[in-house]
Amino acid sequence: MDLLMPELGLFVWTLIAFLLVFVILRKFAWKPIVDSLGEREKGIADSIATAERVRNEMSQLKAENEKLLVQAREERTTMLKEAKEMKDGIINEAKDQAKVEANKIIVDAQLQITQQKNAALTEVKNEIGSMAIEVAGRILRKQLDAAEGQEAYMKMLAEDIKLN
Repeated sequence: MDLLMPELGLFVWTLIAFLLVFVILRKFAWKPIVDSLGEREKGIADSIATAERVRNEMSQLKAENEKLLVQAREERTTMLKEAKEMKDGIINEAKDQAKVEANKIIVDAQLQITQQKNAALTEVKNEIGSMAIEVAGRILRKQLDAAEGQEAYMKMLAEDIKLN
């Protein structure tokens, strides 16, 4: 029980020691402790402000990135559309050019066919003419072998000349 109810002398000396330590601590340690706590509080407040500022900057950067991403998508869409239009134009131009070339080739082929046909017809006519002359020459030789055939042919030529 002595611990719960100390004697008056012990109480006074404990109180004097406590007050002496309190005064010494207040005079020498209290200010540095309060200053360090103030500095720590200021550092924490600065860190919070810096974190808030960084968070705001990050949100601004995120918004700017979103805008850039949207612009990039729009540009990509525009570029793809232009590329498709160019592709279609080139294909149509190539088709038109191929049609022109095909028509030119067809016209040239038809011209060559016509020329070859005319050449063949001329050759056939010449050949038929040569055959007709040869046949006529053989017939005339056979008819003119006899003297009476020669006289009949001369009379016919003479009458023909008189009529002209």
